[in-house]
Amino acid sequence: MRFPIPAASAEQPYCTELVVRRSRFMAQCAHTPDAGSAKAFIEATGRCRNDADHNCWAYAAGAPGDTAHIGSSDDGEPHGTAGRPMLSVLLHCGIGELCVVVSRWFGGVKLGTGGLVRTYQDAVRENLANLALAERIPSQQVAVTLKYAHLAGMHRLLPLWEARIMEQSCEDAAKLRIELPQAHVQNFEQALANMSNGTAIFHRTGGEVYGKI
Repeated sequence: MRFPIPAASAEQPYCTELVVRRSRFMAQCAHTPDAGSAKAFIEATGRCRNDADHNCWAYAAGAPGDTAHIGSSDDGEPHGTAGRPMLSVLLHCGIGELCVVVSRWFGGVKLGTGGLVRTYQDAVRENLANLALAERIPSQQVAVTLKYAHLAGMHRLLPLWEARIMEQSCEDAAKLRIELPQAHVQNFEQALANMSNGTAIFHRTGGEVYGKI
C-alpha cells in the first residue's frame, strides 16, 4: 500500500501557530512510522517546550485511518478536550504515520471545554493544511548480475518500474543492488529476463524496505 506521509522529520517538524483569546497554540507535526518514534518525538518536543502550560499530543502511526497504533493525551487540559479531538483529525486527514504535538501557553482567558476542543482541532487542521508530504512506498532490494552488453538496456528499464541503483560494482560482470516498489518486482524481473535473453541473474535481498519519495 502506498499512501502520503509527512515530509517533515522529528528533527525538523513542521510548525504553525494559532492565537485564540490571548492563548498561544503551537502545533508541530512530524513523520513517525511507529509508536516508538512517535513517543520519542513527543518527549523531545515536551523537553523543548517545557515552558508551555500544556503539551497535548496525538499520533496515528499506521496507514490513513488505521487505529492499530494510535495514542493521545490531554496533558492536564480538561479530560477529552485536546488529545482525542486532535486524534480524530489525524484519523480523518488522509495522511499516515504522523504525530502532532500542540503546545499551549495560557493567555488568561478560559475557553471552556467546547472552545478547547474546537481550538485544538483547528490548530491541527491549520498545521496539516500546508504540510509538505512524501509518499510511503513498501520497497524491495534486489541483486542483479548481468553482462556489460546489457547494462544500457537495464538502465532504460529503471524509470519504467520506479527502480534506482543503490550500489554497483564492476567485475567480470556488472553487479548491482537495486531498490524498487514491491509491486513492481515481478514485472521488473520479467522485463530484465526478456532484455538479457535470460542471462541476467536476479534475486531478492534482505527484507522489506520502507522508502519515501
